[in-house]
Amino acid sequence: MPAGRGDPRTDVSLAWELLYRIEPELYDRLSAAERLHPRVIEWLPRTAGRIVEVGAGTGRLTLGLQGRASQIVAIEPVEAFREILRRKLLAAGQADRVSVVPGYFDDLPVASGRADLVVACSVLTPAARHGGDAGLAEMERACRPGGCVAVVWPNNIGWLAERGYKYASFAGPMTVDFASHREAVELGEIFYPDALDEIRRLGSARVPYELLGINPPRDVSFKVMPG
Repeated sequence: MPAGRGDPRTDVSLAWELLYRIEPELYDRLSAAERLHPRVIEWLPRTAGRIVEVGAGTGRLTLGLQGRASQIVAIEPVEAFREILRRKLLAAGQADRVSVVPGYFDDLPVASGRADLVVACSVLTPAARHGGDAGLAEMERACRPGGCVAVVWPNNIGWLAERGYKYASFAGPMTVDFASHREAVELGEIFYPDALDEIRRLGSARVPYELLGINPPRDVSFKVMPG
């Protein structure tokens, strides 16, 4: 996360919100480096009529969902992120198969029971401003009976378990894969200042998640909606 500056009581979540709007390309560089465990993508349903992704960002998960559904609706509230995602989809030849639309957790712009899979990656938290119970209820509303609601790289496993969500995690070493060691240092100065000396000492574009002190994106909480 961006380092707080000045007042130690700085709201880190506010710092992220400012980053999204002021430096979306910078955030995209970080997101591209924090790749999901490949087994997470493999675990998600391979075929579906419709997938709804909530908080799609600049496409960390969206691009991996390509080819798994006849229609994908990617919901993202930040306009700059939507523009970046549309650009990536166009380059991948998938612009006509993915609808990128504005929307928020507590009021998803999709009909009830329409999606075979409703998924969010690294955005849903128990806090109301980042989804909370209202956002989780909206995800479940959009999912058809027998469909799956999945939270990839969940923020709070216990909170989801209390609401009937099962949990899967995939083993193996994971690294944040920067474009170069120079970029690792540059982004480390902004997002991982406490690990900057180790990033420099490592001398590699690949930095282990444990060195950065964050949990790697290797897990998913999920619920199959009752029929």
